[in-house]
Amino acid sequence: MNSLNKFFKLEEKHTSVKTEMLAGLTTFLAMAYILGVNPAILGDAGMDIPAVFMATALSAAVASILMGLIANYPVALASGMGVNALFAYTVCGQMGMSWQAALAAVFISGLIFVVISVTGIRKMIIDAIPVQLKLAIGAGIGFFIAFVGFKNAGIIVANPSTFVGLGNFTDPTVLLAVVGLLITIGLVVKRVPAAVFVSMVITAVIGIICGAFGIDGMPALPESWAMNFDMSTVGAFTSGFGELFANPMNAIVIIFSFLFVDFFDTAGTLVAIGNEIGLVNSKGELEGAEQALLADSIGTVFGAVLGTSTVTSFVESTSGVGVGGRTGLTAVTAGVLFALSVFISPILLSAITNAVTAPALIIVGVMMAQQLKGIEWDNMIYAVSAFVTVIAMVLTYSISNGIAFGFIAYAVSMIAARKTKEVHITVWVLLVIFVLYFASPYFM
Repeated sequence: MNSLNKFFKLEEKHTSVKTEMLAGLTTFLAMAYILGVNPAILGDAGMDIPAVFMATALSAAVASILMGLIANYPVALASGMGVNALFAYTVCGQMGMSWQAALAAVFISGLIFVVISVTGIRKMIIDAIPVQLKLAIGAGIGFFIAFVGFKNAGIIVANPSTFVGLGNFTDPTVLLAVVGLLITIGLVVKRVPAAVFVSMVITAVIGIICGAFGIDGMPALPESWAMNFDMSTVGAFTSGFGELFANPMNAIVIIFSFLFVDFFDTAGTLVAIGNEIGLVNSKGELEGAEQALLADSIGTVFGAVLGTSTVTSFVESTSGVGVGGRTGLTAVTAGVLFALSVFISPILLSAITNAVTAPALIIVGVMMAQQLKGIEWDNMIYAVSAFVTVIAMVLTYSISNGIAFGFIAYAVSMIAARKTKEVHITVWVLLVIFVLYFASPYFM
């Protein structure tokens, strides 16, 4: 215990082993859906689902543990949502690439990440983000993950007339999520220790009991405990290089797309969590960013080798921060649980459903949205930039798109205010990149 305290600086961060492990468990449970969703999405690209499950679990385990040990950040990693859709439906679907070629592109983008991280370019870009935009990014991610929670719960659904609308409140799974949300709100307001995690357990138990009485769609104990240790996708990326570079222009677009989405999703997540736990210093710089970015980039390379799409820092890590996680022990705990999930996958995939995790995402979104209070709303430059960042994240369903639109709004506002000399050169470079990215027919 003393060794853990010294290595992760628990006393300095005002936390404990118990709190960190509980936070790691909470983060893992909030992210566990990726173990079922990612194989399903990459399966649409022709990949073997059991093999993708193994690659997803093991890459998340290694990357999360690296993040904890190298950077001491309470951030867990796994195959990213959004970028896996880019992999399956754009690169393999629309562009007609094989999944092996797509993995080769992910591998190369990961290597570029490593180079950028080692040279400090990634940190320079993140540090160049104005403090006001960093606050907006953190709050925007809060709104984003709350929206994800509402969507996963079925409380908010697609509507052909109004784009979004209320879900079916006679659906048992929606009702379970609503009950879970009410429980979570009550526990958080009463300041019950580990309220978010406790509410998830209570919701899961309620669901299992309801399922035992024959209600459909409820969390349940598994019918079979059989496990499939399929590793057939390991190293498959090596056969995709020839196809990938048969058309150099397509290769550049694909690699840049993977690079762009992972970079800014990761940057947004690290900034948001850094703001939450006090890792952004008085100069607006993210402390320990180099190590965190390196761990993230290594995770992408390792994931491609195993056979999964881009591995990235997960915004759901904020659920662990919400229950007190402050150090890398949170990430290490989540990583160990991802490794163990290989053995407990049957019960994990049947008992932890979207209805169980959705309330946690919504409440953590509320907590993160409190960063809006730090924005200078009476300054129209910051007000416009912050508003565009937040609204674009939600309406485009993309953290990276929100950041890009926020940067563009900031640059345009500074030009209009004749304050271009106050804009960091990195912002102008990023502005050009964003415009070129959105000009590409393959951007997400």
